[in-house]
Amino acid sequence: MISRCRELLMLEERDPNGYSPLVLAYMGDAIYELVIRTKVVNRGNTQVNKLHKRTAGLVKAQTQANLYMLLEEELTEEELAVYKRGRNAKSATMAKNATMKDYRMATGFEALMGWLYLSGRLERLTELVSHGLKKMGEL
Repeated sequence: MISRCRELLMLEERDPNGYSPLVLAYMGDAIYELVIRTKVVNRGNTQVNKLHKRTAGLVKAQTQANLYMLLEEELTEEELAVYKRGRNAKSATMAKNATMKDYRMATGFEALMGWLYLSGRLERLTELVSHGLKKMGEL
């Protein structure tokens, strides 16, 4: 499926390790939110405001930092290295309702999500998010 999408969009083959950690986090932010929105919407048709509130609670920096801590022991060395690159990246901005520690951890988590997506490892990405949500009591 991913190769067909690349073909239709005429995307060049790129090594995800060549992207900066903040670019990986940029992509990971969108991918993680899409996964969470998919899960929230799947619970049933409801008011969009309620969907947004539920999603916002699961995509905020503090929740992503907690999710990472629950998953840390499940990560491979390669995945952990990607996370650390993202966590240690110097960003010009910071979330307004997050501590610096949570924000950095969330950036690392988003970098990992972006890297998994760009590597075509959607099953692994979904597996990690699923395990984390289960551990948080959200699945």
